[in-house]
Amino acid sequence: MEKETIRTKDKDAGNVVRKLSFLSSVPVVLIVFLLAGCKTSTRVGTVNVAGAKAHTEFFDSMQEQAFRYETFFARTNVELDVQGKSFSSRVDIKMVRDSALQLSVQPLLGIELFRAEFTGEGVTIVDRMNKRYVSESYAALKGEWPVAFNYYNLQALFSNHLFIPGEQEIARKQYNRFKLKQEGSAAEIQIKDAMQLLYTFRADGEEKLLSTCVTDKPEQYALRWLYADFRMTDGQPFPMLMDVQLLDKGSPAGQMKIYFSKIQTNTPVKIDTSIPDKYKRVTFTQIVKGLTDSKK
Repeated sequence: MEKETIRTKDKDAGNVVRKLSFLSSVPVVLIVFLLAGCKTSTRVGTVNVAGAKAHTEFFDSMQEQAFRYETFFARTNVELDVQGKSFSSRVDIKMVRDSALQLSVQPLLGIELFRAEFTGEGVTIVDRMNKRYVSESYAALKGEWPVAFNYYNLQALFSNHLFIPGEQEIARKQYNRFKLKQEGSAAEIQIKDAMQLLYTFRADGEEKLLSTCVTDKPEQYALRWLYADFRMTDGQPFPMLMDVQLLDKGSPAGQMKIYFSKIQTNTPVKIDTSIPDKYKRVTFTQIVKGLTDSKK
């Protein structure tokens, strides 16, 4: 890891940011910011397939099996466990493929308290409790978090897709950038980014993505994004549980479980980008500081 460059006046908030800095590749704001009925479906199990596939054949199949959508809406319940404290909230997720991803945190009666919006250009967070917001481009944030991870990779995490760090999509000619190891019913896929972060993906015998893990070079910090409870959604298997785990030197440092209860695809999705005129614009670090302080 390169030397940490984040600076903050508050020592405790600074420690939180520094400790998780490499995990900005899956925006740290998801962990901080989240502190604050569908029809009967068919469960889909993992699949065991005997015999290994050729490299190109494997990735062709994995791309073909990837969850397809143009717009996506999900109602979820998020359980967060960090620093020995547990929190729970309803969170609505909206995605317009390759355009925008929005998270709306509504802990009480559907009243939005926080909103985070990610696009290809940057991130905007609206803190309704404190009547303030932050809006930053990724270019501006790279001075604090110099990683290859981008909006399209975040979109892939929420939609159960394989991805290349820093890229929008995977072209067939890029398959050789992945290292593939197939053993019995499981497949392990690995790729490194420019900062030498290691991305490890695991899939079952049907090329269904089961997990994504990101580790730094000395393997001190790790993020695991696990997919489980696959059910048929619009004729496609989708994980109704996403289990996000943070590890510090191999020990648990935080966990976020996302339980999906309602999913709609390819229907009109309205992304609310409005910010009240009276809201104060602050920095990303101030948002992090305020939210961590409020949970002490």
